[in-house]
Amino acid sequence: MLRVRCLRGGSRGAEAAHFIGAMLGRGIGKWVQRAFQSTQTSAAKIQPNIAEEDSVCKTADPVPADCPVCSYNEWDPLEEVIVGRAENARVPPFTVEVKANTYEKYWPFYQKHGGERFPEEHAKKAIAEIEEMCNILRLEGVTVRRPEPIDWSVEYKTPDFMSTGMYAAMPRDILLVVGNEIIEAPMAWRARFFEYRAYRPLIKEYFKYGAKWTTAPKPTMADDLYDQEYPIRTVEDRHKLAAQGKFVTTEFEPCFDAADFIRAGRDIFVQRSQVTNYMGIEWMRRHLAPDYRIHIISFKDPNPMHIDATFNIIGPGLVLSNPDRPCHQIEMFKKAGWTVIRPPIPLIPDDHPLWMSSKWLSMNVLMLDDKRVMVDANETSIQKVFEQQGIKTIKVNIRHANSLGGGFHCWTCDVRRRGTLQSYFN
Repeated sequence: MLRVRCLRGGSRGAEAAHFIGAMLGRGIGKWVQRAFQSTQTSAAKIQPNIAEEDSVCKTADPVPADCPVCSYNEWDPLEEVIVGRAENARVPPFTVEVKANTYEKYWPFYQKHGGERFPEEHAKKAIAEIEEMCNILRLEGVTVRRPEPIDWSVEYKTPDFMSTGMYAAMPRDILLVVGNEIIEAPMAWRARFFEYRAYRPLIKEYFKYGAKWTTAPKPTMADDLYDQEYPIRTVEDRHKLAAQGKFVTTEFEPCFDAADFIRAGRDIFVQRSQVTNYMGIEWMRRHLAPDYRIHIISFKDPNPMHIDATFNIIGPGLVLSNPDRPCHQIEMFKKAGWTVIRPPIPLIPDDHPLWMSSKWLSMNVLMLDDKRVMVDANETSIQKVFEQQGIKTIKVNIRHANSLGGGFHCWTCDVRRRGTLQSYFN
């Protein structure tokens, strides 16, 4: 049995809470510190005794046998999946939160094309790649569902901001399935405020047939949610800010993207990032307690946004850990008996546009089960890593789709996997 005593945020987490307190005032600062400590105390309870474990098991509601939604981890046999759409995709307006999550070499692209379509020929190739990916998933025995096509060019206005939309390409960003519950993430980019609308017909259908449906508190996305003077330019700046626990999102209100969470049965791991704040993490901790435990982990990452190209759990006791963004708590996993795999350097060319992501999408894979993985057809190095682990590689080319901000894990949300709720940590 895999064992781990606790996963703590450590000094970097304390620095983050201290910084937020200084920025937002004593009252909010104390709340953030209490919330952070509360979340970490929850993490410290990762080693319950037998009586406590029995008590936790008894509180979990059984999933109805005919419920179409049921997924507890990233590797049980995949039966149904939502795959995103690139149709009508728009470049997000170049707002402060977008600037903080993109690299300087692409800023002119956003300044010129914000609110417009992505380059037409590139988008057509991305759409074709995702259609082929869907066909391959079906051939592998997986039911594929798609969000609704929406006109993302429509400008919308709230009392706090105006924006156009972006896309429904990355269901992993907005939907988190925990057991038979679908959680709609609140998001943190203004261009993604109404992204949930593309998924509502599907979610209502799942709800009709027995799934739980939760919408996290929707943030106002007022100016106070963002550090309007967030000082970023170089990679060195970003490393320094991340090490100090400084992010473009404040603690004004809860926000999070679902893709900052990754599941391993009763234990769910999350990072504080440019789009996920401590208030959002604390909301998730309270919402999922006591059946699930939320653990904050952190990385040496100059631009933390979404966990699955940095730390991707691919099996019980098996994790891909990005060597460029080492995990500060990795020894805890090793002591628990986990196998930690350092993926090889990605092979994607330097001149390939990656407007909203890094080359490390090579490790952003989708497990069809613990012995099959959907992986980039061009990334032969990481294919060999999987094959050495006895995992069959399903090779698919989505190189143009990568440019829109995601790999296989991002482009999908697993709705149903054939498995049961288990604890992989004692």
